[in-house]
Amino acid sequence: MGLERFLLLIPPFIFAITIHEYAHGWVAERRGDPTARYMGRLTFNPIAHIDPFGTVLLPLALILISIGTRGAPFFFGYAKPVPVDVYNLRNPKQDMVWISLSGPLSNMCGALGAGIVFRLLLAVTGVPEGPLAAIHTMFAYAVYINLLLAAFNLLPVPPLDGFHILCGLLPDEAAGVCRGLERHGFFILIAVLFLGRFLIWGIIGVFIAIFGTLFAGPWLGQFL
Repeated sequence: MGLERFLLLIPPFIFAITIHEYAHGWVAERRGDPTARYMGRLTFNPIAHIDPFGTVLLPLALILISIGTRGAPFFFGYAKPVPVDVYNLRNPKQDMVWISLSGPLSNMCGALGAGIVFRLLLAVTGVPEGPLAAIHTMFAYAVYINLLLAAFNLLPVPPLDGFHILCGLLPDEAAGVCRGLERHGFFILIAVLFLGRFLIWGIIGVFIAIFGTLFAGPWLGQFL
């Protein structure tokens, strides 16, 4: 994979993290917390959601490593989390479940939309070659990246969305213990990803394969 292929990843990546964070802020406001709007985060302007490390440095480093080593391409990143003030929520425990779930669901919708466009393009042009293939590839990447973000964020590990969903579904006493782990979230996440990386990425891979085929058809893999 050359630099030109990685450049096709950037628009889908920016789109995916933007709709993810916007969804969190939008649902939070519907549940009573306008913090995202006050902080200028309830917008589709991607600049408002850029995290210097997660959105710029980390993806760039992975691109350069993959190109330099000519190894298997790997691309990942994240946006600046949308702030939520639980004290503004009408039902904090229940509301946090929906706020957390909204991010992955927005990416599932993004993957579905990109998959529909991908199918339509193939129906009109067939499997293309040359410059036209770049357009198909970009929509294929949009399916892939949105599914990757959805699956990864649904892991029940702090500080990911799946962890907050889990805490919201547990009984109050267990939920309190669950939330207590959040202060160590970064280290827990790194440990889980390191110790269980093959299992976790295997599960994510199956998730992407199933929904990628469902949304975009069996031709998706030809463009990734």
